Amino acid sequence: MEQASQPDRSNLPLTSASARRGQDEGCWGPRIALATILLVTALLRLRLLAVPLERDEGEYAYLGQLILRGEVPYVAAHNMKLPGIYYAYAGILALFGETDAGIRLGLLLINLASIILLYHLGRKLLDVTAGLSAAAAYAVLSLSQSVNGFAANAEHFVVLPMLGGVLLLAHRSDERRFTLIAGAGLLLGLAFVMKQHGAAFLVFGGLSVLIAGLARGRTLLRRTVADCVVFALASLAPFGLTCLGMYLAGAFEPFWFWTSTYAREYVSMIPLGLGLSELKRQVVYITGSSVALWLLAALGVTAPWWDVASRRAGGFIGLFAICSFLAVCPGLQFREHYFLLLLPAASLFIGVAVSALARMTAARRPGLAAAVRLGVPLVAVVVSLAQEQAYLFSLSPIAVSRAVYGSNPFPEAVEIGRYLREHADPEDRVAVIGSEPQIYFYARRRAATSYLYTYPLMEPQPFARRMQEDMIAQIERERPRFMVLVNVDASWLMRPDSSQLLLRWAERTVNETYEPVGIAEIVPGHDTVYRWDTAARDPQPRSRFHVVIFQRRS
Repeated sequence: MEQASQPDRSNLPLTSASARRGQDEGCWGPRIALATILLVTALLRLRLLAVPLERDEGEYAYLGQLILRGEVPYVAAHNMKLPGIYYAYAGILALFGETDAGIRLGLLLINLASIILLYHLGRKLLDVTAGLSAAAAYAVLSLSQSVNGFAANAEHFVVLPMLGGVLLLAHRSDERRFTLIAGAGLLLGLAFVMKQHGAAFLVFGGLSVLIAGLARGRTLLRRTVADCVVFALASLAPFGLTCLGMYLAGAFEPFWFWTSTYAREYVSMIPLGLGLSELKRQVVYITGSSVALWLLAALGVTAPWWDVASRRAGGFIGLFAICSFLAVCPGLQFREHYFLLLLPAASLFIGVAVSALARMTAARRPGLAAAVRLGVPLVAVVVSLAQEQAYLFSLSPIAVSRAVYGSNPFPEAVEIGRYLREHADPEDRVAVIGSEPQIYFYARRRAATSYLYTYPLMEPQPFARRMQEDMIAQIERERPRFMVLVNVDASWLMRPDSSQLLLRWAERTVNETYEPVGIAEIVPGHDTVYRWDTAARDPQPRSRFHVVIFQRRS
């Protein structure tokens, strides 16, 4: 027989609620410490607001512009990401303006909110020490150059609702069981709609609910089944509503093709051996940028073997860490910003390590416990900040872009967009032959094609040739006033077996119908050379990396 009066003790962790209240009541120390973490984070990020947008940011920003003008993703423009990130960007643009600084300001608020949630999660699972240490660690790690932390990539937008869902699971109790489980499911489902990688956190949520239910015993099996059903329905709701919205907008067919059919081809392109080699390279690079913090995270992984309180929380955090790693792995691509999804779990392990060290010190040398709680995370944070001091404190926004992205034409996109905005009428169309959607955003002009990237057109997948033909047909139909040809390797990622159809067509078309009106020559180690209008009539570039702007002849 069920006994509703019995408290649910299945959510693993933790120091008792009364103990945590005792640590916090009447004490402003933790609040001041958290406020300091948030303030320092804000100051560091404010300095990086003006770093030019990279490609993914340009895609999200341009789709956000289109949404604000009543357009529907996957019809006006498309890629394989789910649309949550596009609508999130639309909201940021509406609030803070259609600028790169406005986008980064939105990111700043999202990052601060994530830090606060991580503090509460660490505090719930262990104690205030773990919460503050995890918050400080995440603030530093999520800003690191090694994960492109200054850029408003979709992973940041996955982390925020994901942490909200995980926190609700950690708070689960009998009194509000269904409400908390449903809320967690909705938030984790929203994380998935932001980007498909969030599916790994749905797995975490489902397993967490199931394991907690099974821990109650067979007599409460019906309750466990009910909990799992509630979580499943709630977590599927955001994606279900997304599908319904796309159907009602007449965009379901292209939506499904890009986010499912093509996405399946995309994630199967990288061989296992090549993917593991890239994973090893990225792990060395990312951990090397903040050695002290990652050493603490490694110590936190071992803490359940030598600290009782950490052992009680270890199952929950361990499962979270495994699913976080799986979130990084789809397609075996292992791009730097994918590792943002692993940082909350790593930060929790850092919190575990500091909390366990403080308890061990308190048992042996009580007078040193406070020094350990404050000094260990502070030293690790300061050392990590010092490792990236040029990026964080001295490099200009343009220099940051160059340091992170090399010769990619991201600073040049700002100037090219300004030229197009000043010389193109609002109704004029622009075609970028390359993978630089940020040019459309800066120009505030509609693309003459729904293809924002040429990457898929060069890939070894069955739709590539058809995509090239479709892009050519769209541009010929729209007859854009301006065409922008990008001659930067990273804008194409061409392979030996890639079709040259689009390139041959573009070369023939600009020679027959267009004239050069601008050229940006990217010279590594030097300032970009720009030539405009009559100075660009002889567009023979002196640099291998260049972008040429063509205008249709009258």
